[in-house]
Amino acid sequence: MILVTAATGQLGTATVNYLLEKIPASQIAVLARDADKAKDFADKGISVRIGNYHDYESLVPAFKGVEKLLLISSNDFEDRAGQHINAIKAAKEAGVKHIAYTSVEATDPRNSATGVVGTSHADTDDFLKASGLTYTLLKDNLYADVIPMFVGDQVLTTGVFFPAGDGKVPFATREDMALAAAVVLTTEGHENKEYVIANDESWSFADVAQYISEVSGVEVTYTSPDAEVYKKVLEDAGVPDIYVWMLGAFAKAIKDHEFETGKSDLEQLIGKKPTTLKEYLATVYGK
Repeated sequence: MILVTAATGQLGTATVNYLLEKIPASQIAVLARDADKAKDFADKGISVRIGNYHDYESLVPAFKGVEKLLLISSNDFEDRAGQHINAIKAAKEAGVKHIAYTSVEATDPRNSATGVVGTSHADTDDFLKASGLTYTLLKDNLYADVIPMFVGDQVLTTGVFFPAGDGKVPFATREDMALAAAVVLTTEGHENKEYVIANDESWSFADVAQYISEVSGVEVTYTSPDAEVYKKVLEDAGVPDIYVWMLGAFAKAIKDHEFETGKSDLEQLIGKKPTTLKEYLATVYGK
């Protein structure tokens, strides 16, 4: 039995869909906080287990009978590493043999401009490695799918306004990342390994602006403002504080070249060339 946590989220759902192409639904389980949101999985014959990362007592029974578990990192920043560690401890108590964890690929996660995001991944990696469980670290670089959030929904009018300087990122699509996770969960030879889930080419936000221009037919410029100017623009627009912080933090990390590690195992895992940045942007902004 393979269980996917955070299964009603976008990465979780995509991973389950790929698993269904590889193994019977009867061999798949999902963890969800709300049974109603997981109804589509149940309708396909997938076992739905109810629990959440904060509630250890809910996790142990949810993980019973599971051999491999995909631990998708929490999007709740309240004691994020603690949530992951809860899940790892519960998995061990329940008899899970192998955990694949969606970590992060960056030059120095503990000293990242993203703060708790990078640190929580590093703390989880260390705890999982020391747990005695078989592990696989899926060290995800940035999703191409975050670009629309970074550039805003008025990008065709305003241009790309994002303080990332000339920093580059090997953006990979969520779909390719999900496929890589499904491969790791359904094939052998991944025990106690770390894979960098990133594209084999890196792109700047100047490239983002150029490609959006090409696929949309609208000329889109790139402006990299001062960080404080950017923050004020977001605040004046009424963007919630958590998003002001998050957007600014990731922009600084990109500007500081944190994601340019020059490593990628994605093509090796999925058996094909990853989707390019331009191909992805055409699905969002194409005419």
